Amino acid sequence: MSKHELTQAELFDVFSNARRRLAVQYLKRKGGTCDLAPLVEQVAAWENDTAPDDVTRTQRRRVYISLYQTHLPMLEDHGIVDWDPDDHAIELLPSEEIFDPYLDHRLDGQRPWHRLYATVTSLGVVALALSWLSVGPLTVTAAPAIALTLCLLVLAVAVAQHVSRRPEFDLPLGLASR
Repeated sequence: MSKHELTQAELFDVFSNARRRLAVQYLKRKGGTCDLAPLVEQVAAWENDTAPDDVTRTQRRRVYISLYQTHLPMLEDHGIVDWDPDDHAIELLPSEEIFDPYLDHRLDGQRPWHRLYATVTSLGVVALALSWLSVGPLTVTAAPAIALTLCLLVLAVAVAQHVSRRPEFDLPLGLASR
């Protein structure tokens, strides 16, 4: 285990691999310690965008081998975890706060911003088509007002997304940021 402070270049190197980031993220969520089996299960689930119970034997084995042979030893060499390959115990070492900027923070509960943008875009296309066809209340004279409203709606969604991703911002109504 390394006792030196990690440089930014070393941190970039260590966390350049998604499995190492996911392993450290899981350890942080579990209070800093866990066994290898649940870590493998969750990392495989995240990588395959599935529930841990639905991970196949092949997916699990692929993650197990790489964590056991490559990623956990590298994390230990850099003083990030204490890894005992004999009893499969993993412990995240105390200086975990410096890893935060390098970790994936949207593993669970990602906001479906793409759906919101797709909905606003679809509304715009429908409104444009109806105004071209002069169907219903959408006429050529109302089209600029509708276009302006849709542009302002897209701007509002973009601002909401940007603000929600700021870690120091607390959203109202008890919603968590990120």
